Amino acid sequence: MSKQGGSEEQLAPYSMADLGSALPTGSAALSAEDRAGLVNALKDKLQHLAGQQSGFLDSLSPAVKNRVSALQEFQSKHDELEAKFFEERAALEAKYQKLYEPLYTKRFEIVNGITDVESKDEPGNNTSTDENREEEKGVPEFWLTAMKTNEVLSVQITDRDEGALKYLKDIKWCRIDNPKGFKIDFYFDTNPFFKNSVLTKTYHMIDDNEPILERAIGTEIDWYPGKNLTQKLMKKKPKKGAKNAKPVTKTEQCESFFNFFSPPQVPDDDEELDEETAENLQDLMEQDYDIGSTIRDKIIPHAVSWFTGEACQLDELEDVDEEDDEDEEDGDEDEDEDEEDEDDEDEEEEEEDVKPRKKGSIVQRSGPAGEQPPECKQQ
Repeated sequence: MSKQGGSEEQLAPYSMADLGSALPTGSAALSAEDRAGLVNALKDKLQHLAGQQSGFLDSLSPAVKNRVSALQEFQSKHDELEAKFFEERAALEAKYQKLYEPLYTKRFEIVNGITDVESKDEPGNNTSTDENREEEKGVPEFWLTAMKTNEVLSVQITDRDEGALKYLKDIKWCRIDNPKGFKIDFYFDTNPFFKNSVLTKTYHMIDDNEPILERAIGTEIDWYPGKNLTQKLMKKKPKKGAKNAKPVTKTEQCESFFNFFSPPQVPDDDEELDEETAENLQDLMEQDYDIGSTIRDKIIPHAVSWFTGEACQLDELEDVDEEDDEDEEDGDEDEDEDEEDEDDEDEEEEEEDVKPRKKGSIVQRSGPAGEQPPECKQQ
């Protein structure tokens, strides 16, 4: 069997995901002319790669080379279909986003008391007065409660944040095309914390089809004096004997959900970062994207389920199922290891039947290791 020479330059495989990221997401389907241009560009790329690897192909026998050529033709047809898949997926997503919009609008109106629904309470069971009904306009703290129920978001929301998040009226998201990515808009009612009516978080992605984050941008919050929830005032007592007996006041950054709008920034020159700093930055960016994608994929489409807690229970069931699958895999591995250990011990015993056992030596059999499954955390 022939091997590719070590002097050959190793090429990164061409991925159809590169093609998918070039397709307009959330827009109408491509025209026939655009589709033809896209497929031709793909063919040119494949031909270019084939030319670079001609040294390896020339080393193959004529019969094998002919078969590889046939496989390349099949691959080309596959890639044409995959290009069409990315195109149709973008159009399908855009179609259903439009179908969701009227439902989101009705949700907004009910949550914020713009419209009401007919009461389903039986006569005699509703003891609230007209005055109380007026106070209970809409669904108070709807988005705050929904986010606090989610495990990823709950750890980001402090007690101080809750006062501001009670004024959150709606959350929406949409894709952006130039550059590729998505943005999340948080709509706030007039509140005593900041002047902004909308706070936006924008994610620029390297590839739409893979969660590879290039950078994130957040709205600069225009805080009212003394209301900045991302900062706290620290008062330090002066040292004994100091001329200035007044306490020293210092402003420090503190934990807050609103730090979400001040995401970690990647410096223009990567060489400025040492390895440890780069790893920490990567962790922060992954955590930031996790928060954004949770709001986009879970909270916005299923807000009422998070408000009631139903979505949390489903999430816990999914986690338990995943843990059970992992435990089964670990159990299979443990059984295989135990069988190997028993086989080894059987061989040792056979050898000991032939050779006299040394005084004091003990052959131990190891039983299966029973691992306790991790406990399911109840919220």
